[in-house]
Amino acid sequence: VQLQASGGGLVQAGGSLRLSCEASGRAFSGYIMGWFRQTPGKEREFVAAISWSGDSTYYADSVKGRFTVSRDDAKNTVNLRMNSLKPEDTAVYYCAAKMGSNSYRRPMSYDFWGQGTQVTVSS
Repeated sequence: VQLQASGGGLVQAGGSLRLSCEASGRAFSGYIMGWFRQTPGKEREFVAAISWSGDSTYYADSVKGRFTVSRDDAKNTVNLRMNSLKPEDTAVYYCAAKMGSNSYRRPMSYDFWGQGTQVTVSS
């Protein structure tokens, strides 16, 4: 699976962005899709994930209630809608894909990664 993330940019605090991740190369529908973020000098951290069916979603406590993950298997895309953005949300955001439902919060459990897209939230 090849993943291409897009949609990052510069936004003021309180604003919104929508990140998209387009998958190609293999059947997309069987994978759990995750979003992670990373800032310089820190480990990549879990942001959100969505099950292969789309019925279950998971969020880091820091983004719960502000971010929404969704998927459109017909378009091979997974989206991350980010509302009420804060300066601490500034990071490079990555989408990732994995088989199996366990350990969805652990970056090392994912098999495929996109290239990352920068999100910068100004105060």
